Amino acid sequence: MTNPTSRDYNKASVLDVVLSHAPLTRNQLIELTGLSKATVSRAVEELRADGFVVDGGVDEITGRGRRSTYLDLPGTTGHVAGVSFGARTTGVLVTDLRGREIQHVTVPTADHHEVQDAARWLVDLIGQAARSAQGPLRQVVAAVPGRVRGGTEIFGPAESMKIFAGTGLQRAVEALVDAPVLLDSDANASLLAILTDDATIRNAALFSVSTILNFAGCTDHELARGSTPTFGDIGVLSSGVGDKNLDDLLSTRGLLRFARQRGLDLERVEDLWLQPHAEAPHAEVLRAFTTAIVTAVRVVAVTLDPESVYFVGRLRPLVDVVLPQVRERLDQSLPAVPEIRTGPHQIGLSTAQGAVYACLTIAQERLRDAVLGARHQNRLTERSAPAF
Repeated sequence: MTNPTSRDYNKASVLDVVLSHAPLTRNQLIELTGLSKATVSRAVEELRADGFVVDGGVDEITGRGRRSTYLDLPGTTGHVAGVSFGARTTGVLVTDLRGREIQHVTVPTADHHEVQDAARWLVDLIGQAARSAQGPLRQVVAAVPGRVRGGTEIFGPAESMKIFAGTGLQRAVEALVDAPVLLDSDANASLLAILTDDATIRNAALFSVSTILNFAGCTDHELARGSTPTFGDIGVLSSGVGDKNLDDLLSTRGLLRFARQRGLDLERVEDLWLQPHAEAPHAEVLRAFTTAIVTAVRVVAVTLDPESVYFVGRLRPLVDVVLPQVRERLDQSLPAVPEIRTGPHQIGLSTAQGAVYACLTIAQERLRDAVLGARHQNRLTERSAPAF
């Protein structure tokens, strides 16, 4: 196979900037790529011929001279779908390859007893969110409450989602859509959303405190994946409260059961912070919850040395309630305490946003590879544009 030339790499560099900053003018392209005007013009015309760049309007006149034409990525290049498949809520976010939202859908998760039925339900939701999208679906990433290995295999899902353990869900969804499908944990997707929005974050940890306790971490701004299903299963560790493990106190299911055992008559876990309660049992539950958070932060502080630790999910408001006590106790026991934050989290949507970012990274890299291989492909197939 013929190796890409410098001209191919220049063309790919121009495309990278368009994917990151469109709509933008040619002058902005020249500034951001550092390439000459002639090189950028040639690359733009080739990308236009390939169908990857279109004129996106004209800017306002800010002085003498010609107005500049904005360059944009056409909708026909395709779209991606990020899915948050939770035990209670499912969200689907569809964007173009520039990452601009086309539509999102958030609904209560249907009760499924068969993997195939759930796959068809998810694909129908993707179809609803992509109804106004142009071009083909390029990538789907679905985030689930569990640990995921290799983008296909689910371990330790929430109790109500046990039927999805294994690779059946990924295979079933991929069989129904004309696009690659990958799975990831909801914690990884949530942390990826934070990393994408803040490029300064290097080392961080995140706890998703929802139906189950899920964990994610990053080193040098890259998600840590691990090589075995054990990685990330932090919920099995002792909480520091009797015989309870972390999942018993930092998941909605476990904390609700613990509170009821302590005499609190709760219909839902949100009543812990939204309703008044008898002082002694409520205080006991809050102390146990605080201890579990302190234990979890200690574990990651001494093993991963994160600069920041994030808490997201349904129990996030309760984390806010006890955070002053958590910080005080950590200050007494750790020589250096990471910054603890409760990230902004829209149930069903924030995780889907992270899944979309994963989609975009994959689809944009595939598009770049198509551009780099286009000259060789055209020589073999006589096509005028790279296959993508």
